[in-house]
Amino acid sequence: MKNFRWTICALVFFATTINYLDRQVIAILKPILEGEIGLNEIDYGYVVMAFQVAYAVGMIFAGRLIDAVGTRMGYALALIFWSVAAMLHAFARSAFSFGVFRALLGFSEAGNFPAAIKTVAEWFPKKERALATGIFNSGANVGALLAPVVVPWLAYHLGWQSAFLLVGAIGFIWLIFWFMWYQVPEKSTKVTSEELAYIKSDRDEQQESDDQVSWWRLLHYPQTWAFVIGKFLTDPIWWFYLFWIPGWLATVRGTGLDLKSFGLPMVVIYTATTIGSIGGGWLSSFLISKGMPVYKSRKITMLLFALLVVPIVFTQSEGVSLWMAILLISLAAASHQAWSANIFTTVSDMFPKKVVSSVTGLGGMAGAVGGTLIAFFAGHILEFYKKMGHIETGYSILFIIAGTAYLLAWLVYHLLVPKMKRVAI
Repeated sequence: MKNFRWTICALVFFATTINYLDRQVIAILKPILEGEIGLNEIDYGYVVMAFQVAYAVGMIFAGRLIDAVGTRMGYALALIFWSVAAMLHAFARSAFSFGVFRALLGFSEAGNFPAAIKTVAEWFPKKERALATGIFNSGANVGALLAPVVVPWLAYHLGWQSAFLLVGAIGFIWLIFWFMWYQVPEKSTKVTSEELAYIKSDRDEQQESDDQVSWWRLLHYPQTWAFVIGKFLTDPIWWFYLFWIPGWLATVRGTGLDLKSFGLPMVVIYTATTIGSIGGGWLSSFLISKGMPVYKSRKITMLLFALLVVPIVFTQSEGVSLWMAILLISLAAASHQAWSANIFTTVSDMFPKKVVSSVTGLGGMAGAVGGTLIAFFAGHILEFYKKMGHIETGYSILFIIAGTAYLLAWLVYHLLVPKMKRVAI
């Protein structure tokens, strides 16, 4: 096979799809759980926070674990544990027990992106990494897209517990194909010598050692802080889309929308994000193929999509119809995924492969901390305005934050690493 690396990309895509499908189930079931166990907005915010805090902690350990034991075993362990944690949600009967199981899910799901980014760094040359990242990252959108289609059907026909059990079990099917096909390129029997030479064609990576590097040393580099701060400022916006847009549809833009009927708007949003993820990765790879320096192609692409997020601030403006609001959210969510495909790829642009998972883990931890803060803030502000009878005002504030975060993150990134010089370790 001359292009086996794209089969590996497909495996990572499906793992990411499963990852997001598992984590999105609770957001879709939120209206049912409010009635079943009495969750209010603050309770739900705390449940989301439990996931985010555990995800932040898990990111640190996951990155180091995957760098230490290798991608093949590290990815498999992460998926086994998060699948079990997802299934345990079926046995929750209170906000507290949901919080416990969300924490287990968050800690184990943290392994996905460090493993995925390291896989791409191992299997693709720089000029293809953003596209490969965009493709696998679109699995997040597909998972979030499938959830409002599959989960309501399971909940209404088999009970809400079945949604957690059956969706959580999907990961074990993926494991079969992972162990059948995955090895690092040098050990894979499915890679031709020509493809292997192409994968390893980046000259600045050919002489790098495999020695481990401490977290403390990584924190001395502005490249690390650029990625960490970028994730801290922008990841919370994605968490907001995942966990609160279904509630926004059901309450603020309800007009009869319920768990059965808001699937179409969610499908539109996450179809757009799939296009954005792949398109964002393709754009910077295209610019590189036309002779533009790697750092400039990433910066231009990230700035473009940071600007395209801004119109979401008008989502709650007077006169904006439901479907115009859906289009604004779709544009912003698609731009986030285009941004994400590129900021993830900058890690392998700037760091040796041996520390890619560790740096990705540090950035993921920062993003999860930001997600924890947005969960706390969103839960309290929405409950406050809900009691006042003006919950739409709370959402307006959150949409304004979402529309401005990316430009701030891009500015910080540009100031810290103007030319994204590669770290020499």
